[in-house]
Amino acid sequence: MSDEAQALSLLPPNRSLLEAGLDLAFAKLLERIEPPFPALMDPAASPLDFLPYLAADRGVSEWQPAAPEAEKRATVRTAWEVKRLAGTRRALEQAVSSLQMRPDVTAWYEKTPAGTPYSFEVMAWAEQPFDEQTNARLDARLAAAMSERDVLTTRIGLSTTSRTYRASALLCGETTTIYPLQTTELEQSNPVHIAAALNTVETTTIYPLEA
Repeated sequence: MSDEAQALSLLPPNRSLLEAGLDLAFAKLLERIEPPFPALMDPAASPLDFLPYLAADRGVSEWQPAAPEAEKRATVRTAWEVKRLAGTRRALEQAVSSLQMRPDVTAWYEKTPAGTPYSFEVMAWAEQPFDEQTNARLDARLAAAMSERDVLTTRIGLSTTSRTYRASALLCGETTTIYPLQTTELEQSNPVHIAAALNTVETTTIYPLEA
């Protein structure tokens, strides 16, 4: 064993040669293992099977093992913020959004006329089917996000979204018409040549002599 390895070893100076060899072998083996941090503690990158332990580490009190993966990661991601901002509008909004619902929170002083002091109306818009179990889970998360003096009125709304496709087309082109050339301002003059010819032929006929 090298001097550096001996300095890093936790074994006592009177270690045996076998103990020193095992210590060195396990040290080399551990060096091959890639450390899981910090991805293990990141709610977005942590393995799905580890999320329940990460949720317990962050003090999540309401946990549903059968919930979708996106909801579990959102719950773990917002756990510390909800605890840190408990009693504020932001905490109530995070409690609703952690269940994959869209929050709309109205405080008592935002109403006309003003409502009962320290009262809030929480509107949770759900895009997925909503049942009694989801309602109980929402109440539990809102209870953990509100302060002791707050009074909440919770309403549930079902929201649906769809896509509308519109299309238009524009065809641009040019039409070119070519006409034959017509000249209107052209004058042409050519010399005219006239010729005449006279051909005179004289015919002589000779007959044989007759006695």
